[in-house]
Order: sequence, then structure tokens, then C-alpha cells
Amino acid sequence: MAAASPSVFLLMVNGQVESAQFPEYDDLYCKYCFVYGQDWAPTAGLEEGISQIASKSQDVRQALVWNFPIDVTFKSTNPYGWPQIVLSVYGPDVFGNDVVRGYGAVHVPFSPGRYKRTIPMFVPESTSTLQKFTSWFMGRRPEYTDPKVVAQGEGREVTRVRSQGFVTLLFNVVTKDMKKLGYDTGPVDTQGVLGPSLPQGNPQ
Repeated sequence: MAAASPSVFLLMVNGQVESAQFPEYDDLYCKYCFVYGQDWAPTAGLEEGISQIASKSQDVRQALVWNFPIDVTFKSTNPYGWPQIVLSVYGPDVFGNDVVRGYGAVHVPFSPGRYKRTIPMFVPESTSTLQKFTSWFMGRRPEYTDPKVVAQGEGREVTRVRSQGFVTLLFNVVTKDMKKLGYDTGPVDTQGVLGPSLPQGNPQ
């Protein structure tokens, strides 16, 4: 008797928040969380985390190295709402308060393989000179109450932001049962690293 066909597919993501470039700042730490659609559910691992504080390297790159691990597995019946990882970087200001130094988001890659992604980060800006002065004086910079809004479209067009720094992520992506549910995730070579897009000899 044939085995029952799967009703869900799995997306396994591991890797790390590797490093960051923030030329103006030092002693920063990073938080991450995943944002995903309503058909998705985490089944293993952690969907959020907070790294240690890193200081700039002494070489020319002046990189902040975290090598902070990511490891999570999702199940879903539908690729709509494919997971995004949202990053928030924090560090001390001149008064010693922890303030946000950057937000950024990127989709988990859609095809199995190993990936490196460099994400441009940004911070919200005060809309007037008075607000800028007040926020500096009070030691309170503009920030989002929920960083997950970074991955959503609603209201983003009315937010004034400024680019600031980059964060580099490493992803290892594995999927299970997507083909059985009719989704083609693209060609993969024997090492699991995404290869060139070649015609497939034996269509399934």
C-alpha cells in the first residue's frame, strides 16, 4: 500500500549572525526574530535570540564579530508568508543608555543550499529639529516598539529612516517534502550548495 502523501512541508534553517560593520559605533549586540505567515509554525529550535556584546576588531576591517547561532525548523502547508529574519542592533550612547543602532530584514532563501547575505541596516529618524534635540537631550532615540514592523509593509512609507551599517548572515537551508506538494525549489548539487540553473534531465 502506498504511503500517505505529506500534508505539510518543512523548512530547516541554521547558520549564524556572523558580523557587522558600523563604522561610527562600538560595543554592539544583536537581537533576531522571525516573522512568518499564519500558515507557518515553528516545530523546533529558537525563533528569537540575543547575542553577546562585540567590540570592533583591531584590523583594518573594524568588524564586530558575533558568530551568533541560528537554528530553527518551520512547517507549513503554503509558501505564502515565507519566513523573514528581522535584526535589531543595539549599543550604548554617550550617556550609557542602550539605543538602537540599526534595523534590517531579509527573507530566508527559498532554495536549499548555503548562503551569505549582507543586510543594509537603517534607523528611524525624528521628523523635526526640535524632536532630534529633545531625543538627544533625553537620551531617547526613535525606535520601533515592535521590531517585526520592519518586515511588514503597513505604515513603513510614512517612516523617515537613515541608512547605517551592515550585518552579514550565513544561512544553511534544507527543505523537506516541498516537491511532493508540487513546489519546485530549484536545482541543488550534491554538496547542497545552490548550483547554476540547468535544465533537469529527469522531471519527477
